[in-house]
Parts: sequence; structure tokens; C-alpha cells
Amino acid sequence: MRDQIRIRNVSFHGYHGVYEWEQKQGQRFIFSARLFVDMEKAGKTDGLEDTVNYGSVLKHILEFLENNRFQLLEKVVTRALEDTMQAFPLINEMELELEKPDAPIEADFETVSVCRSLKRARAYIALGSNMGDKKGYIEAALRRIDEHPCCSVKKVSSLIETKPYGGVEQDDFLNGAACVETLLSPRALLDFLHELEQEAGRVREVVWGPRTLDLDILLYDDLVMDSEDLAIPHYDMERREFVLAPMAEIAPFLRHPISGKTMREMLMDSQEPELHS
Repeated sequence: MRDQIRIRNVSFHGYHGVYEWEQKQGQRFIFSARLFVDMEKAGKTDGLEDTVNYGSVLKHILEFLENNRFQLLEKVVTRALEDTMQAFPLINEMELELEKPDAPIEADFETVSVCRSLKRARAYIALGSNMGDKKGYIEAALRRIDEHPCCSVKKVSSLIETKPYGGVEQDDFLNGAACVETLLSPRALLDFLHELEQEAGRVREVVWGPRTLDLDILLYDDLVMDSEDLAIPHYDMERREFVLAPMAEIAPFLRHPISGKTMREMLMDSQEPELHS
């Protein structure tokens, strides 16, 4: 079993629901939480500063649930998770269950509840631009990512100038990579990155064509997934020196979740002469 702190069955009066009376009069709710925390250091030092103060966490969740109003329990739980994990960076993962024992349902029931978990992940994002103020577009995107309440930029590589990939006639690229700590799911992160591309005026007309801003999820922890519009790890990254060089700079010993090779090893492989013949 992973290290965890449990908070069980905390009652409070809240104002969450789709009906007007629920928003005005309120009703009884109950929440329970599981906090996944690395306890190894605290187990040695016996110091509160090396762990999460569960009393402070309980108070924080309670104040959020009592002082905010939402229609859906799904929204309440999601926002409470995000807010709490932003406030307590030592929580690696958190599960929150919100019960509504007096829900307006015409049936004999004990309670209804919504339970959701949120995990703090490390994502690696490829950065690129080959139109206009290339460096400006990339720097603006990094600022926007870091300003997002569920994201924090941890490392950014140097920006390197590279030739276009894919055979389309266009200007040279500026490329780099960033390590981002995020509470967003891969899908939500992708949607956010697409928003930033649109804000920068990117138009998707030509495959591998010129672009003001190109942001791709390369890795997301050790996740492996392949859907119609999102593949993690990013497909073919092991053959793209303009991706591997920045990655080897900021995470040289990070391993590809499928091949098991480090970023540095993949960069060296991509530079082998036979791969370019």
C-alpha cells in the first residue's frame, strides 16, 4: 500500500445543487479524502515540515466547500482537488469523495456521492516556432503555461535553430523543450496547448508546414497511450534530433517508457551516420 493520510466523514453545510433552494438554503454534505504523500523523510526526522499537516488540509477543504457554490458535485470535487493540491505541494495525489445524503431523489437510499482523484504529473513539452518573432512566441507560451493554476514550468532547455522537418519549404525553426509539473490530465493539457497555439495565430493548413507556435506533449510521467489525436510518448520522437537535443539537456537520464533508453542515449543513436543515409 502506498503512503497515505486519510480523512473520513467530515460533515458540513454546503450550497451545491442544481435547484434554487439548494443554492439558497443549503443542506448537509459529507466528505472524505485520501492524501498520497511520501512519508519516508518525516518517518526519519519526526518533523511536521517534512509531511502534510492533515489538520490544515481538512480546514482548507472544509472552507472551500462551505464558501463556494456549484451546481454539479463533479465540479465541486474537481475544483476542491485542484485548489487543495495547489495549496499543499507535498501532496502527490489526492482522492476526494463528496456525499450528498439528503439529495432530492424520490427513492429510499442511504447516500449518493461523487469520487475523483487527481495526480501531480511531470510532462515534457516540445517547443517550436518558425514564423515571425519565434523566440517571443515561445517565451509567451511558457509564461502562459506557468500562469495556469494547474501548471508550473520546472525546466526549460536552450532554444536551438534547426532545419524544417517533413520536406516543406519554409524558414528554419527555433526548437526547445520544457518540463512542466501539472494537475491537468493529458487530454486537458493537450486542449490547453492547442488554445495557446490558437492565441499565437497558428493555422493548421499544411502538415509539417510553417507555424507561429508548435507545442507537443512528448512524455507524461511513464504513461503510454495512443488515441486518434494524442499519442504519448510522442510518435517518432526517437528519430528527431531537434526534440532529443533539448530533452537530453534538461532530462538526460529520463527513460523512454517503451524503449527504456535515456534521452541522452536516444540522442546519440539519432546522430549515428547510418540513420541519415
